[in-house]
Amino acid sequence: MSDMIVSILIVLGGGFAAVAGLGLLRLPDVLVRMHATTKAGTLGVGLIVLGVSVHFASSLVLAKALLIIVFLFLTAPVGAHLIARAAYRRGIPLWKKTRRDDGAMKKGKKSAK
Repeated sequence: MSDMIVSILIVLGGGFAAVAGLGLLRLPDVLVRMHATTKAGTLGVGLIVLGVSVHFASSLVLAKALLIIVFLFLTAPVGAHLIARAAYRRGIPLWKKTRRDDGAMKKGKKSAK
C-alpha cells in the first residue's frame, strides 16, 4: 500500500514538473511563464519530496521533507515577485493581452523617496 502512495505522489509530482516545463516553453510572456513555473514547479517538487519521505518512513526524513516544503512555499513566491519586478522595471516586452498599471509603479517610487 505504501508503494502505491509513493508511486502516485512521485508520478503526480513529475506531472506537475512537466506542466511547469511546458508552461515555460509555451506561454507568451515572462510574467505568465513565471506564474506557471512557480506554482506548478513548487507543487511538483513538494509532491516528490513528500513521496520520498513516505517511502523512507523515518521521522528524520519526514522532518527534513517538511522543512524543504516550507522553504519552497516561502521562497518561490518571493523569488517570482522579484523577477517580475525586475522584468517590469527593465521594460521587457509583454504579451499584448497583459495589462500594465504604470501609475502604481510611479506612486510606489514617489513614496519610497
